[in-house]
Amino acid sequence: MSTLLKQRPPLWLWLGILSIGVVAGFAGVINVLINGHAHVYNVTREIPWGILIATYVFMVVSSTGLCLISSLGHVFGIKKFEFIGKRAILLAILTLLFGFGAIGMELNHPIRMGIYVMLSPNFSSAIWWMGTLYGVYLILLCGEFYFLMKGMHKGAFALGMLGFIAAVSAHSNLGAVFGLLEARPFWHGSFLPIYFILSALVSGGAIVSMIVYFNHKETGTPMPQKYHPFFDILGRLQALFMMTLIFFVIWKIIPGLYGHPPEKFEATMATLTGPLAFNFWFFEVLIGMLIPVIILLNRRTRTPGGVMAAGLLATCGIFFMRYDLVIAGQLVSMRQGTADLVGGLLHYAPSITEIAIVVGAISGCLLVYTLAERYLPLDAEEH
Repeated sequence: MSTLLKQRPPLWLWLGILSIGVVAGFAGVINVLINGHAHVYNVTREIPWGILIATYVFMVVSSTGLCLISSLGHVFGIKKFEFIGKRAILLAILTLLFGFGAIGMELNHPIRMGIYVMLSPNFSSAIWWMGTLYGVYLILLCGEFYFLMKGMHKGAFALGMLGFIAAVSAHSNLGAVFGLLEARPFWHGSFLPIYFILSALVSGGAIVSMIVYFNHKETGTPMPQKYHPFFDILGRLQALFMMTLIFFVIWKIIPGLYGHPPEKFEATMATLTGPLAFNFWFFEVLIGMLIPVIILLNRRTRTPGGVMAAGLLATCGIFFMRYDLVIAGQLVSMRQGTADLVGGLLHYAPSITEIAIVVGAISGCLLVYTLAERYLPLDAEEH
């Protein structure tokens, strides 16, 4: 605690904001436990997956991306990325755990689910495989972080390679959870598993740029010169990832428009011109892709601060990308004669309790990571 007392006011302000977010999350959890899902969530039988599922997807995507970006250093031997290993893996663990917390609050009986996952596995279920693969992935991440902290680089390399495989497997399976649903034409197909992996790389690079930049900004010390080439390479990689992501987004839209396929067309139009249009055009396209790409392609703006700003904007846009993907696929009713249609579509807006839990999950993750920066030796050099 004495270490924290000596920090500059911005750290205290940051910790205070995060603490308020955590308290809001706890209040939301208590409200759910007292009043039940049906009374405090705005999800329905028609739209059973809401913002908590979108947050879970956002956080586990971020975890996968952090794992993939960190592996560039101690797994694939790119020297300029070695120093981010501990931070990236630690944050990958935290985002995964708090993502589990978000989806746990979406489920009525998360403890029962955990028990029967082991006692009565359903090998034909994509969701069972998702939980199992992410469980293995979490164990590998923890082992990799332990070896990195101990300086045992052979062990870190071995678990890093296994973690890389587990991350790709688990995350592509998460895309399959959506893609295998024939009843939801907007999601159905083999596109989403690949799309999820690509967007994970964008998320991981964006978050890495922020944690490296703000870590040195908060201490008030000049950024070491060796970090400038790192930011330049990371910025170039991010530009490549994001331009590829734009290409994928375009091809995600075209099949939903060409030939007006039933239900897929209506869900696509809900994103382009309907209730999700502002999210899509402003947050996803402008904030999340176009502005970051412009920043990253310009040599004069591809500075450490510029790469960080592009990462911050991209992270914000990707959150809305997850939300729009989850919600758009459910806006077309699967039942005839549904009474609460608005303009031919179902309606969903997250409740205050749902938003509070989302804020609590993200704030809790950042709070634990901030404290870890203070007390764990994450600055030890990688060799």
